[in-house]
Amino acid sequence: MESPLLQSPGAVAADAPDQEVAAHYGDPTREQRALEQGTAFVDRSNRGVVRVSGPDRLTWLHSLLSQHLDALKPFEPTEALLLGPKGHVEHHLFVIDDGEATWAHVEPGEAPSLVEFLDRMRFMLRVEVADVSAEYMVVTGPSGPEDGPEDGPEDGAGPAWPDAAGTTTRIVPRGEFPEGLKPAGIWAYEALRIAEHRPRFGLDTDERTIPHEAGYIETAVHLNKGCYRGQETVARVHNLGRPPRRLVFLHLDGSVDRLPAHGDPVEVPGGRAIGFVGSAARHHELGPIALAMVKRNVPVDAELLAGGVAAAQEVIVSPDTGANAQIALRRRPAKHG
Repeated sequence: MESPLLQSPGAVAADAPDQEVAAHYGDPTREQRALEQGTAFVDRSNRGVVRVSGPDRLTWLHSLLSQHLDALKPFEPTEALLLGPKGHVEHHLFVIDDGEATWAHVEPGEAPSLVEFLDRMRFMLRVEVADVSAEYMVVTGPSGPEDGPEDGPEDGAGPAWPDAAGTTTRIVPRGEFPEGLKPAGIWAYEALRIAEHRPRFGLDTDERTIPHEAGYIETAVHLNKGCYRGQETVARVHNLGRPPRRLVFLHLDGSVDRLPAHGDPVEVPGGRAIGFVGSAARHHELGPIALAMVKRNVPVDAELLAGGVAAAQEVIVSPDTGANAQIALRRRPAKHG
């Protein structure tokens, strides 16, 4: 569903998977600063929105997802994963309950398959699942004094999650963009997200990604809850450590006039491929940056090439992550973790 803001003066459409919203409106650097300063918002209306209602919703979702949800308090934001049988990440959900229904927003195009899976798992439980992306949308903008788990959206602004650089992401009725703020393109948000080492499902992950590799353990996985699909992989890596790969942050060579593309190979000098580029952006202070997934045993001080661009790596996930290692992500702590 193409955003009406793409018709704004200066709007330039983003590349997939964000082609339905604007990459920028003519000045990406200024827009990024404005978003960070709280004077702009980002249209993320291409994301999917799912609503689960019914009295059994939290205990049911608790049994299916990686997060501890059966005691989730109203308006307390969290994250969760839907894993495959072998522990691979199939969906990354940002979750909140408003006391009457549980809301989640997911990557563009992912809501239908998530709803299809959840519908198959309802059995005789008192739950209803709906893809409400046509009625509701996601926007990211300034935080306000009401943005806390104990408050909720009494002002009608919708379920809210804390996000990159002090922003807040909300679910609001479709078409109700914030008033009194200028729009910033998705490039602005992506630069702030990458700078905070926040992986994006489907860009910084692939079909083989397990939670420990991307650092999802800190925000989207509860390590002491009951059984759920894929739990065996999570427990094995947590107890033994050493997942096959690890997420890294890359400082890219600023003298090069291009960014590596999603999926470009990450190589060590000599041309041996050891991973792939996920997301890349130009940050208004850090310069060109990226996230990449590389083999676990790549030395943490190795100089790399990302799509042919020289890159210095910064550790996000330790090569020995697991029971005896800390995941060095600069992010908020997980809810219910």
